[in-house]
Amino acid sequence: MRGGGLQPNVNAFACLLLCYLLFILLGAVVFTAVERPLEKQLRAEMEDVHGSFLQENPCVQPGRLSQLLEKALAAHQNDVAVLKVEAEDTRYDFTSSLYFVIVTLTTMGSDSYTPKSDEAKLFCIFYCALGIPLTLFLLTLLSDLLLPVVTHAPVHHLHTYWGWSYSRAAMLNAALLSVLVLSLLFLLPALLVCLLEPDWSFLDALFFCFVILSTVGQGGNSLGRTWGPAAKETLQLLTTCMFFTSGGRSIQILYLSKSTNTTLIKMLNPQRNAHSLYSETVPLKQP
Repeated sequence: MRGGGLQPNVNAFACLLLCYLLFILLGAVVFTAVERPLEKQLRAEMEDVHGSFLQENPCVQPGRLSQLLEKALAAHQNDVAVLKVEAEDTRYDFTSSLYFVIVTLTTMGSDSYTPKSDEAKLFCIFYCALGIPLTLFLLTLLSDLLLPVVTHAPVHHLHTYWGWSYSRAAMLNAALLSVLVLSLLFLLPALLVCLLEPDWSFLDALFFCFVILSTVGQGGNSLGRTWGPAAKETLQLLTTCMFFTSGGRSIQILYLSKSTNTTLIKMLNPQRNAHSLYSETVPLKQP
């Protein structure tokens, strides 16, 4: 009987894997169709600016201008100040280094801070090889501690004192938890980012919050690029202590683990009832 029950699970996993591959291909097609025209437009604008500059300044040789632009872009990519107004903006003081450690250990990543020396790169490899698993382990433990509080306790209370069924109580709990995660980790931080960066739209701020929490990276955007050194240092110091970088990841792990486990169990074992499903996800206590 057990051997016969294994085949549906294998088939379900194969279908899930196929759907995932199709999902990846769909994403590549959509991004290509949406971003390619904008890339061509920006490339044409840069060619026009380059040609206009050479026409207005005939004494400038095209080859020397290209060399200057290449060096400036390389310096900018290596976090070296190119403009004179940015000369006092240092990247690797203690606060910036602490910020780099936090965003690296939490796997958020940073587009503005990367090791340059061979010694720093070698240290980063060994440091992250130990630090990232330790950080994820601690965040997982924290999410496990929060799991009974935000999932079992509300469902158990609704079932015991309100007489709700486990399926109805679990559905309400999942909906409220989704609203809470969406509000605390995306909408409210996006509003705060809009206040800090007036030039950003709400969509830009929401995208920034999403790529940070999903550990995709900052996507070329970073807070405080036009700020002074003191303001940037304050922002980096606050970032290392904010709920957004530690508690937010714990809640995200908690929410994803709960929703993923529930969905997978339903897909692989569709005949199980809601009570047994929830009891496998979160151990239920008898009243």
